[in-house]
Amino acid sequence: MTSPDPSPALADGGAAHAASHPAGPLTGYTDWPAYLERTAPHRPGDERGDTLAHVLGVRRPVADGIRVERTWSSGGVDGSEVSWQLPYGPRTRAWLLRPAGIRSPLPGLLGLHCHGGVRSVGAEQLVETDRPAHPTAARLRRDIYDGRAPANDLARAGFAVLVHDTFSWGSRAFDLSQPTPRLAEHIAAREALWRERGEDPSADDRFDAISTLHEDSLAKAAGMLGSSLAGAVASDDLAALDVLAEMPGVDPGRLGVFGLSGGGGRAVLAAALDRRISATVVTCMMATFASLVPAEIDTHSWLLHSPGIRVAGDWPDLARPREGQAVLVQYGRHDPLFPAAGMRAADAALVGSAGYAGSFHDAGHVSSREMQDEARAFLADRLGA
Repeated sequence: MTSPDPSPALADGGAAHAASHPAGPLTGYTDWPAYLERTAPHRPGDERGDTLAHVLGVRRPVADGIRVERTWSSGGVDGSEVSWQLPYGPRTRAWLLRPAGIRSPLPGLLGLHCHGGVRSVGAEQLVETDRPAHPTAARLRRDIYDGRAPANDLARAGFAVLVHDTFSWGSRAFDLSQPTPRLAEHIAAREALWRERGEDPSADDRFDAISTLHEDSLAKAAGMLGSSLAGAVASDDLAALDVLAEMPGVDPGRLGVFGLSGGGGRAVLAAALDRRISATVVTCMMATFASLVPAEIDTHSWLLHSPGIRVAGDWPDLARPREGQAVLVQYGRHDPLFPAAGMRAADAALVGSAGYAGSFHDAGHVSSREMQDEARAFLADRLGA
């Protein structure tokens, strides 16, 4: 189930459920600790990448059992819903889009969905299929992607685009139907607040809120297991990149990534961890750590504020392209989540770096039509679409 219904756990505070489920906050991922114990962190082969992979506890899991669940063709796009199994957790759901009727090798793009405080859906926010969209995915496209489906637009422009649910989102979400006593107390407090406000959230909205409460326990567990939330997400992303590179009709020598907000941060990490990525677009996810800590600690999740990450460099240091790579960073002048001074300082730190392009837009924390058009042109120029 994409978002396990948390409501049964609310009747008795969750204590009885927790007692019968020793996995605690890792229910649904009971095989994850053993996988982390038996595998060493990924080693990209350069100092910055190796340090980053080590401090975040990034692994390089291999996707198994890749299969096409269904196909469709509409709106100038040939689409496939695909899935695969990683060595831990539930199957990954993903979508692969291509321009209709084109079978020759195309540059491949990995689309990375945002955090958004939403875990009931993941990559579906980026893609339009022949079926009605999940209500949350439709809302995200309306509110932060200017009503567009970026993956479809990029496919029509000549790319093979893969978008996947990453660790703890959508199909890869944790089972929160049987919370630990600590999480049950937080849920009870949230329930009381909803009642006080006269609110009756949907099952998906409830799951999203509870997932946000669960993230602290998940990050704590990851750290104790030798990884991190950012590292676990990056591990899923690297596996998806491998799937994309091996897909028929994808040129593995022309790979790029793009993402908004938390997806932009994921794009930075993916490019730092895999030299095959030659073009990266980061939208509304760039500032110096000095501008974010401590003032913006509560503004962002564990996906950005990852313990130890500063050992590998400041955020613009991590985004700086290496030889053969190019990055476009898009800043929103009115972005409420990143201080203007921090964005300007990051841009100043990157200006002059070979392969860097930065642009400031009269926008908030969104990927506007103007930003998407700019990103598409950048990727086409860099990857030869």
